[in-house]
Amino acid sequence: MSNISINTTELQQLLDITPAHQNIMLVGAHGIGKSEILTEYFSGKGMRVVPLFLGQMSDPGDLIGIPNRNQSTGKTEFMPPWWFPLDGKPVVLFLDELNRARPEVLQTIMDLALNRTLAGRSLPEGSRIISAVNAGDQYQLTDLDPALVSRFNVVTFRPTVQEWLLWAEREGVDPRVRDFVRENPIWLDRDPDAREGADTGLDKTPDRRAWKRVSDILIRTGEVTPIVTKAVSAIVGPKAAAALVGSISARKILSGREVLQQLERHLKTLRGYELHQLSTVNDGIFRHLEVEVLSGKEKENAKKNVEAYFDFLSREKKEAAAHFASLYVQDTYPKAVSFMARECPILTMSMVLYVKNIAVR
Repeated sequence: MSNISINTTELQQLLDITPAHQNIMLVGAHGIGKSEILTEYFSGKGMRVVPLFLGQMSDPGDLIGIPNRNQSTGKTEFMPPWWFPLDGKPVVLFLDELNRARPEVLQTIMDLALNRTLAGRSLPEGSRIISAVNAGDQYQLTDLDPALVSRFNVVTFRPTVQEWLLWAEREGVDPRVRDFVRENPIWLDRDPDAREGADTGLDKTPDRRAWKRVSDILIRTGEVTPIVTKAVSAIVGPKAAAALVGSISARKILSGREVLQQLERHLKTLRGYELHQLSTVNDGIFRHLEVEVLSGKEKENAKKNVEAYFDFLSREKKEAAAHFASLYVQDTYPKAVSFMARECPILTMSMVLYVKNIAVR
C-alpha cells in the first residue's frame, strides 16, 4: 500500500483543511475506530454522521430507496431512504465497507461521489462523503473501479498506540487492559507471531475494538478466573489472552498517576528502569495530564512532581529526559502541554532548551 499514512490527530487536521466537496477514502484494518473517530469529530461540529454499511446491501434499492408512482405526474420516483436529509441540513455520509459492496451498488456510488446526487436528489450544500475500505489478503473484497477511486482523496489510516490509550482512558477502559497495551503495544492490533497478511479464518486475533470488549468483561467480573480467561480468549485469541493474564499477574510498570502523586515513594523503582520502561512512564504522565481534571492537592502534587521527575531524568536518565521533552513539543497531548506551560513555566523552558540542545548536536 503506497498511499500516505496518517494518524488520528492528522486525520482531524486533514478534515479541517479539506473542502466539503472533496471526498476522502480511509484505507485501514478493521476495528481501528474509523467510524467512532469520525462520529466524534463531526458531532462536535453539529453534523449528523450517517454510517452506511455497503457490504450488507443486496442491491441499489437499499441505498437509493424504492420506486413509487407519482399520482399527479404519472412518473416513477424513488422514495427517499431513511437517512436522506430532507430538512436541508448537511450530513456526513460514511460509506463503510466500500470495497465489500456489490458491483451494482458501486455504480450508484459513482454518481453520488461525483455529483452529490442520489436518484435525482441532491445532498444539501456542505454535506461530506467519506468512505472506508479494508486492504489485505485476509479480506474478501470487491475490486474498485479506478474511475471511482479517482473521486476520492485516498489515505491509509494508522492511529497510534498512544492515541488509542488516550481514548481508552477517556472511555474508562479497564486499567489492566490499558496497562497491558501500554507495556505491550505490539499486541494492540495483531498477534505479533502471525505471518503478515495471513488469512486467519476463524482464528481470533486482537484488534482495538476487541480490547474494549475484553475490558467490558473484566469490569463486569473483576477477578480473572479460568472462565474469564476463556471468555477473553474468545475475543482476542488464546495467545493474547495468556499474555494479558500474565501481565496482570506480574508487577506492572508505574503509571503516570503514581509518579505524579507519589514520586518520592517510587524513585528507587524508577532508577532501576531501562529506557523503554521510562518511555512508557513518560507517555503515562502526559496521558494522565491530558485526560484527568486535577484540582486541590492532586494538582499541587502533579506540579511539584512533574518538575522533580524531569530533573531526575535530566541528571540520571538523559535519554529518557530527551524522550520526555520530545513529547512536550509534539501535538499528541495538547492539554498536558498546556498544563505544564501554565503551571510549570521553569520546567517548560528547561524542556524547550533540552530539545534545542539535542537538535544542535
